[in-house]
Amino acid sequence: MSPLEAVLVTLAGVAAGTINTVVGSGTLITFPTLLAFGVPPVTANVSNTVGLVPGSLSGVVGYRRELAGQRSRVLRLGSASFIGGVVGAVLLLVLPSAAFDAIVPVLIGLGVLLVIVGPRIQRVVAARAEARGGIPDHGVWWVWPAVAVAGVYGGYFGAAQGVLLMAILGIGVADSMQRHTATKNVLALLVNGVAAVVFIAVADVDWLVAGLIALGSVVGGQLGATVGRRLSPNLLRAVIAVVGLTALVVLLV
Repeated sequence: MSPLEAVLVTLAGVAAGTINTVVGSGTLITFPTLLAFGVPPVTANVSNTVGLVPGSLSGVVGYRRELAGQRSRVLRLGSASFIGGVVGAVLLLVLPSAAFDAIVPVLIGLGVLLVIVGPRIQRVVAARAEARGGIPDHGVWWVWPAVAVAGVYGGYFGAAQGVLLMAILGIGVADSMQRHTATKNVLALLVNGVAAVVFIAVADVDWLVAGLIALGSVVGGQLGATVGRRLSPNLLRAVIAVVGLTALVVLLV
């Protein structure tokens, strides 16, 4: 890899770390960049996943204020992400991609739609839950399995995992968008971390590539926390929708 390519990969890591912290889908920047520089697809996918883990941790640290009071919620939903991430990483290693790839655009499209109409659906969910005694801190009953499914998707591929998580949390958990973003970052970190451990154990990691992406994504994680915290709920929802639709177009074209 030439010095210029190394710089560009690092900058792609910065962009991915920033986007991942606010929304998700940073993989759609780093993965194509690696392919353009001649990194084999499987090696690119594995190395990219490993490299983005430090950036995910950076985003969690950047949003640590919004995590206050969410310990029990994060622990409960984190178990779903952990299990889902393990399943998704194993599926990537043992199954052909054709069947799963067909459902990925559907999941992303559904996530975008749910983010857009989420407030209206959340009001209905909240009203029904109130009639049964209110929404628990960890969300309504279907949030845990939905987070687990998002974890399977994230462990398998990962792009736009954040869109799905924000849709699930925004509808099923009563809290602010900024606090949902903080929770989403922890859940995505668990999924990406589990997948990275599996890949390191059984796959070929290009450590130069992973290191460059890690360096950039750590910086991007802090930038994303700074930018994301300043967005209003409606603007944050709009950013999530735009990123999700972009991911959908990239995957379909």
